This record gives sequence, structure tokens and C-alpha cells, in this order.
Amino acid sequence: MLFLVAALLLLGVVMGTVAHAPLPFTLVTAAVIAAWLGIFALREHHARRRGSSVH
Repeated sequence: MLFLVAALLLLGVVMGTVAHAPLPFTLVTAAVIAAWLGIFALREHHARRRGSSVH
């Protein structure tokens, strides 16, 4: 439960920061994060298909 409260508090701080950032900066940052998440998802998908583990 404490983890959930901390996560929501951090989300509120980040969203507050984004609200004050310029729109182009916000869009570029969002694109970078989306690309990173996409690459991570593809790597995980390929690792699960091969049945190998990174650890």
C-alpha cells in the first residue's frame, strides 16, 4: 500500500513538471520514452520466444 501511495505521489510530481514544460520538449521526451519502451517490449518478446533468460 505504501508503494502505491509513493507511486501516485511521484506521478503527481512528474505530471506537474510536465505541465510547466514547453510543448516541444514534452513531445520529444514522450517520443524518446515511447521508443525506449517499444525496444524493451521487442527484446522481451524475442527473449520469451527463444525461451532463454537474460539472468
